[in-house]
Amino acid sequence: MNHIDVGLKTAFVTRQECEAAMPDILAAPKDDAAIESLCFRPFQGGRSFPDNLQMSAEHGIKGERWLTDPWLRLPDGRPDPRIQVSILPLRVMNLCWRDRTNAVHPGDTMVADLDMSEANLPVGTRLRVGSAVIEVSDMFNTACVKWQARYGDESLHWINHPTYRPLRLRGVLCRIVVDGTVHDSDRIRVMR
Repeated sequence: MNHIDVGLKTAFVTRQECEAAMPDILAAPKDDAAIESLCFRPFQGGRSFPDNLQMSAEHGIKGERWLTDPWLRLPDGRPDPRIQVSILPLRVMNLCWRDRTNAVHPGDTMVADLDMSEANLPVGTRLRVGSAVIEVSDMFNTACVKWQARYGDESLHWINHPTYRPLRLRGVLCRIVVDGTVHDSDRIRVMR
């Protein structure tokens, strides 16, 4: 299976197709992954695709909604830093996002061809992205009702199936630990 070829299919991916794609998904690189794209989210549902993002441990991604309208907050009301950055596996995105004309981009900060399993990226693993460093958080990234509406019920259940949870098919959530800039030409490097 070619993980880059999305073909001309417009119907939602089936569970059978998801299962058949597992060998390809499991073959994703463990380190030194090219960033396929960067996504900037200034407001709920907003998307743009810049060539770089400014990252700050205190402020998140400069100008993004995390600081003013996060989906998760700390008990004191501040934005939860564990959700500052999200990374989606390229092979999962290419499998599930078939209708690129009518279905919106998933909205993850980065899309990269990287194995995001718990075995490869345990909680606390640090990743160098450009001049910034981010850390894999303990917050599990589930596919939600938005994923279901955009990419189908069967892919939602596949991603969240208990057997596959350790693979983190929906990707990882991270906090920023070292300020810096990430470019769409950068690579994600695991700091072992």
